[in-house]
Amino acid sequence: MIGVYREKIEDIPVLIVVDATKENEPLPVVTYIHGITSVKEQNLPIAYALATKGYRVVLPDCYLHGERRTQLNNEQLMYRLWDVVAHNLKEIPVIYENMKKRHLLDGNRFGLAGTSMGGITTSAALTQFDWIKVAAVLMGTPQPVRFAKEQVAYVKETGLDVPFTEEEQQQFIQKLAPIDLSLQIDRLQGRPLFFWHGEKDNVVPFDHAYSFYTDAIPHYKNPENIRFLRELDRDHKVSTYAIEETANWFDLHL
Repeated sequence: MIGVYREKIEDIPVLIVVDATKENEPLPVVTYIHGITSVKEQNLPIAYALATKGYRVVLPDCYLHGERRTQLNNEQLMYRLWDVVAHNLKEIPVIYENMKKRHLLDGNRFGLAGTSMGGITTSAALTQFDWIKVAAVLMGTPQPVRFAKEQVAYVKETGLDVPFTEEEQQQFIQKLAPIDLSLQIDRLQGRPLFFWHGEKDNVVPFDHAYSFYTDAIPHYKNPENIRFLRELDRDHKVSTYAIEETANWFDLHL
């Protein structure tokens, strides 16, 4: 039976999804990060799929989300996207170290994945932490600098009010370079990396991940360690097929 356990890792509210008979045993761990304006509970289907394959799955509520929600509405949260990503990057090592300290991590078998903002976080984390052994990016971008520039251009075209000056916007875009995986593909170091993206995604452009994938392939001695799964006529919503294939990817590589 798969159990779902509500915990706090320091000040991070999480759900731990794991085979109840192995709750206290060392297991490979996958941390799965949700999207902007979402909550940890919405990723229970993929956590269940992973747990049935023998993984301990950690689902955190990101900063300003879920149990950490403030008075910000969804539009205001969207403007805090990169702030939340930055917090995620600080908190992933907290989760990793907690699993190690409690002897719940089997060796170094730690994986990371996420949806949309969670996929952006996953790509960024690969530039920072070499102890992430396997990763999956579902409709996220590994090109945050490009994405931020396109966001700014879109806002200018539509005439929306932005709570940042032009100078602040440009300074922030520049600060994204250190976590831009497309600018430092060598940081992958051949680690297994899976992408899923719908071709009709109107939130995070399909080409961001796909063009990165084609650029990254030559950096892999074992091309089977990087995979891109595209779905025709699919928008910004994860499919059941994507969930199954993500679980299969970790089962194969982690």
